[in-house]
Amino acid sequence: MSIQGMAQGTVTQYGRKPATSKGPRAIGLIQLFPNGKAHLIPVAISVDGKFFDAGSYKGAPVPMALDFGIVYEGFRAGVSQGIFTITQPGQASHVWMAEGTWLPAGTKAPEKGKKYETPNIEDKDAPPRLHRGDPKAVDPPTGDKSTPPASAPAAEKSPASAPKPQESAKIEEPAPPIEDPNRPILRRGKPDPAARRELVKNFDEEETPAKSPKDLKASPGSVQIIPAISDAAGPEPRAYNFYLRPGDEAGYRAKVLELAAAEYTRSIAAMQGNLSARPRKGAGAAKPPAPAFDDVKLNIFDLSNSNDAVLVFSAKIRPHPSAASATAGEGEGITMVARATLEGVLRRIFFVRSDDLHLDVSARMEFIDAIDADGDGRGELLFRRTTDAGTSFVIYRVTPDRLWPLYEGTP
Repeated sequence: MSIQGMAQGTVTQYGRKPATSKGPRAIGLIQLFPNGKAHLIPVAISVDGKFFDAGSYKGAPVPMALDFGIVYEGFRAGVSQGIFTITQPGQASHVWMAEGTWLPAGTKAPEKGKKYETPNIEDKDAPPRLHRGDPKAVDPPTGDKSTPPASAPAAEKSPASAPKPQESAKIEEPAPPIEDPNRPILRRGKPDPAARRELVKNFDEEETPAKSPKDLKASPGSVQIIPAISDAAGPEPRAYNFYLRPGDEAGYRAKVLELAAAEYTRSIAAMQGNLSARPRKGAGAAKPPAPAFDDVKLNIFDLSNSNDAVLVFSAKIRPHPSAASATAGEGEGITMVARATLEGVLRRIFFVRSDDLHLDVSARMEFIDAIDADGDGRGELLFRRTTDAGTSFVIYRVTPDRLWPLYEGTP
């Protein structure tokens, strides 16, 4: 065998990529409100390995990701949370979204079309009773043939007075909408004839507490945000939680806090132009104090099912009077992604520091969750990016040394 043939055989055996869903595979965010209503915000849609804006892809007359009857499955770290079925697409502040029904995982869908009927309990020991209008209850005397059966008048009714079953069926069941046979198909549920069929609905402020579908800020516990995926033939989902032994979480937390403090101090020094300047021995140069973190959030994932820990850390900086924080703005915070080596050392692969006064220079990155965006069985990281121009969504693939953008939305 030639060297070229051996190389091809090696690639085929060991370099084969996992099967990836060709799509369409739609990604959205489910908003669950305290009053029981549920809305879906479209994020992105993947078709043949390419990502598009789900709020505008094939939007004639309604974006494909928000069509009637599309079914989304909500996930948290790859674990199913329930099913969302679109019942009505619409717009809020000229941004597409959809309302629908939410069925939590482990619950049974309510049955429709069945009415409650009072059970008929027969008491055999009770004395006989006569029921007017029931021919079986009153029997004519033996040998008396003059009394006609009670069912005779009912049989003499004209058949024209009874409604025709075909006409009633036409009234109750609306005609199905005309669909393009060449249109790609997402995961669809059974059509509900009782559902509304308005082409586009304008959601008012009472139904959407947030000013915009992309503005997901709300008081804690009031609105739940769940990432969701719709794919007619996607891979089986799996959990992305990293297995932690007792005491591992505390160790990772201490390491990530130390790394985040070092990266924050380095960013302050770089902004002040003192990154390359090193204090001389004995000079007594004051070292910037370590930052104090508030609202700390730490997520640890195993995205590739290889027992490699990926840590996503975010926190707000507690303001304190010092030279290092003199340039800090209001609402300053950091977001960092790190990987753990085999020796347990954390290596930073992504870091961003931002504040409310300098969003034109550095965008705020708010982590949402880990999802399988491209349908290859591996998890990606979904962020909401906020700049001075507005908000958008970004999906990153985690590589050994950086985050690779798969999708970057526009405000």
